[in-house]
Amino acid sequence: MDKLHAMRVFIRVVEANSFSKAAETLGLPRASVTTTIQNLEAALGVRLLQRTTRKLNLTLDGAAYLEGASRILSEIDEIESTFTSARKTPRGRLRVDMPGSIGRLVIIPSIHEFHARYPDIELMLGLGDRPIDLVQEGVDCVVRIGELADSSLLARRIGAIQQVTCASPAYLAEHGVPKTIEDLERHSAVNYFSNRTGRNLELSFRRGDEVVEIAMKGVISVNDADAYVTCGLEGQGILQPARFMVLPHLRSGALREVLTDWRPPRMPISAVYPHNRHLSPKVRVFVDWLAELFERCPLLQGEDLPGDLCEQRQTPMEREGECECVM
Repeated sequence: MDKLHAMRVFIRVVEANSFSKAAETLGLPRASVTTTIQNLEAALGVRLLQRTTRKLNLTLDGAAYLEGASRILSEIDEIESTFTSARKTPRGRLRVDMPGSIGRLVIIPSIHEFHARYPDIELMLGLGDRPIDLVQEGVDCVVRIGELADSSLLARRIGAIQQVTCASPAYLAEHGVPKTIEDLERHSAVNYFSNRTGRNLELSFRRGDEVVEIAMKGVISVNDADAYVTCGLEGQGILQPARFMVLPHLRSGALREVLTDWRPPRMPISAVYPHNRHLSPKVRVFVDWLAELFERCPLLQGEDLPGDLCEQRQTPMEREGECECVM
């Protein structure tokens, strides 16, 4: 029996809490995973997992074996990475999840650059804001906006976004232009609700060291960034989208910025990945490329710049040497 292979299978079963899900993410038949665990338990002479119809539970011996196996495999990966990462081209499937707005407007338009550098990496891009369990769902890396709550994951900050408080001219003509924070009591918002909690997010404002959060009334709530902007364009209320998303609408006049002396706080953009995958060459080169891509655009570093500094480029020649936000 290949002990190292058995260790990897055992750890994956524990992470996924399912033989079937572990088999799927490992690309193995379920029967092979089951047989591997049975043979491992037989070789060790102990029961590692308590199986029920609904879940798996580690035994005391299983918990001890998990800790030791994780440490051994981590050390092996680190040693191998030292000798191979510099000369071996990263290859294989890389599964990444990210917000739809970031994927459609920033990453996908430039993905040809990544493929040119790493042609042996097959990307699986999931677009959405739903909460996911990276380990259980077999996701290698996610891009997330905002402060991160899960401390069990590793994160690298790759950028930041500056939001903008705005509304359509039609809405402002009907309801008036708010001049102060207090004026918002007489206004409606396009609300954005959290996929994690189901609650509407408050609008946030900063002026100097003062931060104010306001829960505004509204007739519509959405959980998709593109739908959020569309509702604002249709005059449904005041909203706070990322500036990089609405820059063309601000330039054209389809949206108008308000309360310019109260700016929403910047929100970090992070690449997040499980602790046990931080040495993966695939993840490492992808995150490095993301950081490089975001660094080229001031709007994706949280800078609140005029629109003419981030014009849309139509050709690689036009993009060369300039900010490469894709609007």
